Amino acid sequence: MSEGVLFPGQGAQFEGMGRDWCEAFPTARETFARASKVLGFSLEDACWSKGEEVNRTDVAQPGIFVTSAAIVNVLRERGYDPMSAALSAGLSLGEYTALWFADALDFDDAVRLVRLRGEAMQDASQKIPSSMVSLMGATEEQAFALAAVGATKGICSVANLNAPGQIVVAGEIAALDAVEAAAKDHGVRRTRRLVVAGGFHSECMRPAADRLARALSEVTIRAPRMLFVTNVTGEPEQDPASIRSNLAQQVCAPVRWEKSMRGAVARGITRYLEPGPGKVLAGLLGKIAPEAVVRSAATPADLAT
Repeated sequence: MSEGVLFPGQGAQFEGMGRDWCEAFPTARETFARASKVLGFSLEDACWSKGEEVNRTDVAQPGIFVTSAAIVNVLRERGYDPMSAALSAGLSLGEYTALWFADALDFDDAVRLVRLRGEAMQDASQKIPSSMVSLMGATEEQAFALAAVGATKGICSVANLNAPGQIVVAGEIAALDAVEAAAKDHGVRRTRRLVVAGGFHSECMRPAADRLARALSEVTIRAPRMLFVTNVTGEPEQDPASIRSNLAQQVCAPVRWEKSMRGAVARGITRYLEPGPGKVLAGLLGKIAPEAVVRSAATPADLAT
């Protein structure tokens, strides 16, 4: 049966991620070591040290990418063939992992890009005070209406359409204050301000998108060797020029994850593998398509199944 492979984005990070894989498998250690050489600093120390360093956008993004890549490399060493997959997709940052997995992006280039992406998003967040708000149980119609309310006070837009009832808006602080104040009047009983550096997937990230576009213009992107679904449209995309453009635009555009997954399931792909820290995407897919089955590869213990 055809299987899709899904890669998590920022928010999946945690202190010590990847350490259990590196302690169990030389291949995972080699993957981290190669990334550290590319970056010019110890990614292991950054991800495994005590404190909040792993939650910094410029550390979390390469850390999540490399942890997922290390897991894939271990699976490959144990006989798994990535090219047997029918689909590759990733949520936000996870798109870079999905493109590497689909042989559209070289590992070293991907490491440099996700580090730059994290730095650029962190810098943009410092220039424009902004954040994100989760609208608990909201419909898309309610979310777009609330974003319009927020937009009267500053930059504000729908940022993540992750799953039914899991929608996030992003924007400037005054705009989000307005969203929270108007939520109950629009039928949304509960909101939650997210602990993030800034308003990701909104126009607050325009400086980051511009920096990414320049960096992406210098990187080779090939046509993915399997079906690849992009966040910007929620549709398959195989053209390297379009993928390049979407990767830059993605940090300002809504993540259409629910649409992506509904389309994949409609194509008959109902079995998935999630190699990476945590099990966020398995949880989202359970809300989108309960009939789908997700195998997790979050820890070495998962290899038993």
